[in-house]
Amino acid sequence: MSVAADAEKKLDTTDDKRAGRRQLIITFFPMFIAVLSLITSIYNGYLNNKFVVMIQGGLSRSEYMRTCRDAIDAYFQVKYRAGVVTREVATDAAAAAPSSRDVIEAGNAVAKFGALATYLANLRDEDIRAKYTHLYWKLEKFAALAGDANAKSEREKLLEEADKTFYELNNDCVATAKMQR
Repeated sequence: MSVAADAEKKLDTTDDKRAGRRQLIITFFPMFIAVLSLITSIYNGYLNNKFVVMIQGGLSRSEYMRTCRDAIDAYFQVKYRAGVVTREVATDAAAAAPSSRDVIEAGNAVAKFGALATYLANLRDEDIRAKYTHLYWKLEKFAALAGDANAKSEREKLLEEADKTFYELNNDCVATAKMQR
């Protein structure tokens, strides 16, 4: 009997150990799953935050580049429209003034450049803002002088200064867009 009693006692302790382990597993396994779920959720939030920052950086960079492109287009439109007015005055010496349509289009091109330059300038420091402002004033004066046949040297001087400033601002525009990541 003693062997049978010892075997039964061993079975009872083994069963108790198994029951204890089972109870531990039943208690801690859901907690383990909950901790894993929490860690996964935190990591997912981190990745979502990184993704949002990446998208916002890409959007601001593309918006800035689009505005730079539009400012370049507007700058060359000012030169073209003012050139049309200048050529019209040069070819028709009998006309007292160029057609109002061409003068208006030159003025609109200057205004469009001014609007885009103001937008770009507001995103930059004071030095760049001053350069955009001075460039706008030069282009405005250049367009105003386009109808004056006697102001050729002044127009050329203004255009030379404007081209230098525009070159600097265009390089700054590209560099700034590349920095926004």
